[in-house]
Amino acid sequence: MENEASENPPLSDKTDLAPSEDLQSLFKTEPLEKVFNEINKEINNLLSKYADTISARIALESSIVQELDEILKEARAIEKYLKQKREKLKQRVAVIASSLKS
Repeated sequence: MENEASENPPLSDKTDLAPSEDLQSLFKTEPLEKVFNEINKEINNLLSKYADTISARIALESSIVQELDEILKEARAIEKYLKQKREKLKQRVAVIASSLKS
């Protein structure tokens, strides 16, 4: 037990809420306004990066929508073509059937 007590330093009465010396020196050496300006610059930088990412995604989604529109137009054209072919085939079958009946 005596070894444990010598290995572990006694706890100080200071609270953890007290600012560290480094933090205190930061506030002493730099005015609060300068710290806020640096934080503001960093926030603006992050917002700019976020806006760039959002813009890139919007552009990508827009190109995907355009590509899907083109695919849809092509599918509709193919559907129309196939319907016309089916009608012509029905007419041919009707002509053949009527000629076989006669």
